Amino acid sequence: MEKLTILPPGHPLSGHVAPPGSKSITNRALLLAGLAKGTSRLTGALKSDDTRYMAEALRAMGVTVEEPDATTFVVTGSGQLKAPSKPLFLGNAGTATRFLTAAVASVNGTVVVDGDEHMRKRPIGPLVAALKSLGIDAEAPTGCPPVTVKGNGHFAYGRVEIDAGLSSQYVSALLMAAPLAPQGANAPVTVALTGTEIGARGYVDLTLDAMRAFGAKVEQLDNATWRVEPTGYTAVDFHIEPDASAATYLWGAEVLTGGQIDIGTPARDFTQPDAKAYDVIAAFPHMPAVIDGSQMQDAIPTIAVLAAFNETPVRFVGIANLRVKECDRIRAVSTGLNNIREGLATEEGDDLIVSSDPALAGQTLPAEIDTFADHRIAMSFALAGLKIGGITILDPKCVGKTYPGYWDALGSLGVAYQQ
Repeated sequence: MEKLTILPPGHPLSGHVAPPGSKSITNRALLLAGLAKGTSRLTGALKSDDTRYMAEALRAMGVTVEEPDATTFVVTGSGQLKAPSKPLFLGNAGTATRFLTAAVASVNGTVVVDGDEHMRKRPIGPLVAALKSLGIDAEAPTGCPPVTVKGNGHFAYGRVEIDAGLSSQYVSALLMAAPLAPQGANAPVTVALTGTEIGARGYVDLTLDAMRAFGAKVEQLDNATWRVEPTGYTAVDFHIEPDASAATYLWGAEVLTGGQIDIGTPARDFTQPDAKAYDVIAAFPHMPAVIDGSQMQDAIPTIAVLAAFNETPVRFVGIANLRVKECDRIRAVSTGLNNIREGLATEEGDDLIVSSDPALAGQTLPAEIDTFADHRIAMSFALAGLKIGGITILDPKCVGKTYPGYWDALGSLGVAYQQ
């Protein structure tokens, strides 16, 4: 297994780093452009493992996806996806897997949506149950991928209820597929939550904004119900903002080292939920005693590593969904922190408690961090290595899932490594 040991820079990190485009928005825009009739140009896009899987899946279903430069996709679709010749393999890309599971119901034929060993452990049962309730032939025998969907050329119309407690991606998947219902039926699709609880509601807002940009008509009836007209999608030029989750590592590096890192976009200009983490990170080393991570889930590993150096202990609540991400992130963060020093982190149910100690900074505490092939664990624990000697990240290339240039970005700020 490859390893990367971070050498504490011993000075404030300052400079300019442009984070990559938003993964969440890129995969939404790619799918909607692939479902649209005509040619769309997506600029500012992220090129990473997750978006590559989405682009390859669209190509396998008859969509032309060109990449004229490092941050642009040019997508040409007919308005109708075709059945692929083999299963769609999506690695461990949660957005691609969930979104496509619903979208391929509009294909005339059978589609198998599958992923790697990690994806095959991530739940998709609630989404499959919702599709079946609409009369769509969908099966996932294990409750996780692979999913087999037999489509009849369009999405179904009617009312569908979904339990979004595990993931807001289930809601986004149904919403984005809904405009593909038969236009002659003159019947909208109504998407309703079985309760008002939803993981990271802000991501549904991202979905709605992207849908409307591609011509969808969506009305929010109340806090838990949306009505979507069967309009299909129209090609459009669409710009993608930088990734807020990626920005959290740079915000963290800035406050941890007392530096000044210009990421090119003010925190207030982000529309992604993880941008909420900025105010929490900016409070370091006086972050609050209790942090609710329910609406900024991907930022929690970043903040939890920072919390190790906070002036006072921090309890993270509202983070149960982190157990069903690319890995069990609560356990992964707890394990990593306790590898640095036993007792640094404690799990109480689905809460994570970090026993902060500013005196950790400047010490040498050799520790190998198991990333569990999770990009966010690797990038978060890199922050610990900025202040503690001997921090070694296992499988450092896993950052390619969302931020292939991460190690180079830190290097450009003066961070050195030992391999």
